[in-house]
Amino acid sequence: MKGSSSVQVAVGGVISALALVLMMLTNIFPFGTYAFPVISGILLIPLFIEFGFKWSVLVYVVISALSVLFVSDKEAALFFVLLFGYYPVIKSYIERLKLKIFQYLIKLAIFNAMAVAIYFLLLFVFGLPKDAFVLFGVNLPLVFLLVGNIFFVIYDYAVNILVFQYVNKYSKILFKK
Repeated sequence: MKGSSSVQVAVGGVISALALVLMMLTNIFPFGTYAFPVISGILLIPLFIEFGFKWSVLVYVVISALSVLFVSDKEAALFFVLLFGYYPVIKSYIERLKLKIFQYLIKLAIFNAMAVAIYFLLLFVFGLPKDAFVLFGVNLPLVFLLVGNIFFVIYDYAVNILVFQYVNKYSKILFKK
C-alpha cells in the first residue's frame, strides 16, 4: 500500500463523493441509468492501482450503500452494486488467467448473471410489471441482454485502455511518482 492513511482516506472520500454525485444524476439525464454506474465504477481504478484491493473494496461498499439509500433510480444503483462497481477491481484478477478465452467466458458469465439478477430484482423486489419489458411483442430483456453483451466487451476493452493511460500518464501526475 502506497501513501499515508490520511491520503488514502482523503482520496477515497473524494472518489466516493464524486461517484455518489454521478449516481444521483441518473434521474436528471436519461442515459445516466447505464452510463453513470459505469463511470462511477471506473473511478475506483486509481484507488485499486494506488492503494490496493482493500481500499478499493471499502470505497465500493461505501458508494454501494449510499447509492442504495439515496439514489432514486434503483436500476442504476443495482447496476453499480451488482456489476460495474466491483468489475474494474476483479477484472485484473480474471486477466491473470493464461487463456484469453477463459478470461472472456468468465467476464461474460459475470455480466450475464448480474444482468439477469438485476432483471429479476426489478421484477420481484421493486415491483416493475412484466409488460414494461415488452414493446410491439418483442421481449426487450432478451434484446437488452444481447446488445448488453456487445457493449460489455467494448466496455472491457475501454477499461484496459483507461488503465494503461492512467498507469503511464496520469498516475505520475496525480501521485508525483
